[in-house]
Amino acid sequence: MKNNPIGQRIRQQMAGKGFTVEKLAGRTGLAKSFLEGLLQDNVSPSLGPLLKVSRALGVSLGGILDDHPKTDPLIVRRNQRAQKLSMLREKDSPVASKFYSLGTGKTDRHMDPFFVELLPESSKDKTLSSHEGEEFIIVYSGNVEIIYGDDVFQLESGDSVYYNSSVPHNVSCLGDQIATIYAVLFIPE
Repeated sequence: MKNNPIGQRIRQQMAGKGFTVEKLAGRTGLAKSFLEGLLQDNVSPSLGPLLKVSRALGVSLGGILDDHPKTDPLIVRRNQRAQKLSMLREKDSPVASKFYSLGTGKTDRHMDPFFVELLPESSKDKTLSSHEGEEFIIVYSGNVEIIYGDDVFQLESGDSVYYNSSVPHNVSCLGDQIATIYAVLFIPE
């Protein structure tokens, strides 16, 4: 089975709802040039812009990320995790974070669970993002820096954080070793 790129799934949703890039830009507040890059799979955005796109289109984040619906219970074996997103980069720039969805296929879900590899490159971009909902993160390995509003926190293996994601935030690797986290996002309908 071929994996559909995110841009293709967004284009399919737009076509089904009669959206143009201009209309999507107006509904999301995102730049038309950014959306064009997203639709061509030339940019890998953070979750914030993807949430804005999914909201504007009236679909869940899973509706954009998922390409193969599955039945309950959903079991994802470690060796079968599929990388869904490489975040916060232009197409030819280094990858900063790799997201592996742990909920792919469960289309009726209310949470979006991920296993995330935060590469050292993630520490170079301190751009804050915000979106509706809540996030829970537990550090599996390495060291992580969380910027939450005006506060900065350092977490290590076994530490966790739970926060309101409408507050501007950033999650990145701290140091020169890859950090891994489990993250669960709840986005209210």
